[in-house]
Amino acid sequence: MSNQSRTLGILLFPDFELLDVCGPAEMFGKLEGQIQLVMVAEQVGAVASRQGPKMQADCSLADAPPLDFLLAPGGLGVDIQCENAPLLEWLRERAATAEIVMSVCTGSALLAAAGLLDGRRATSNKRRFHLAVSHGPLVNWVKKARFVDDGNRVTSSGVSAGIDMALHVIGRLYGQQAAQQVADAAEYPWSDAQRNGDLDPFSRFLS
Repeated sequence: MSNQSRTLGILLFPDFELLDVCGPAEMFGKLEGQIQLVMVAEQVGAVASRQGPKMQADCSLADAPPLDFLLAPGGLGVDIQCENAPLLEWLRERAATAEIVMSVCTGSALLAAAGLLDGRRATSNKRRFHLAVSHGPLVNWVKKARFVDDGNRVTSSGVSAGIDMALHVIGRLYGQQAAQQVADAAEYPWSDAQRNGDLDPFSRFLS
């Protein structure tokens, strides 16, 4: 495992989906000394999730540190954020220098609205797949996928799929043994099926 420390910025906005943030944060956060987590929002302070509990934004868009990785969660708040021009511009600017840009659930609609998935393969929450498609006419949307790895863009299906995506990215960056150690430490049953991004038991809910 590399000794190089990297920074992952996780975007917060009102009505974000709680597990979209906390699931990947738990996985990446177990890479102590390898990845530093930073919560970013338009303003510093508490941001309420769709489920009610709030998370604290460490920094604002304006004063966020350099980010090696960027993650956009989903949630009902995405609908409004897809029209948030300053946020979309920030995403474009940060994506230009990030090693990997990730999304969970309808967070891919946000990346699509920023033009960050044009010409790429990507997926999204199956119950709100239409939202992502509406913001990304130039995206090659994959209807049946737990997660999709397109190089420096990695997107996942709904909510819990973000955990599998995070473990996939950890395996890619630090090796499968490191990813398995993270899954074991979380007592997460990371099955062979969950490692396969093409297997999607929830595609039957496609909207």
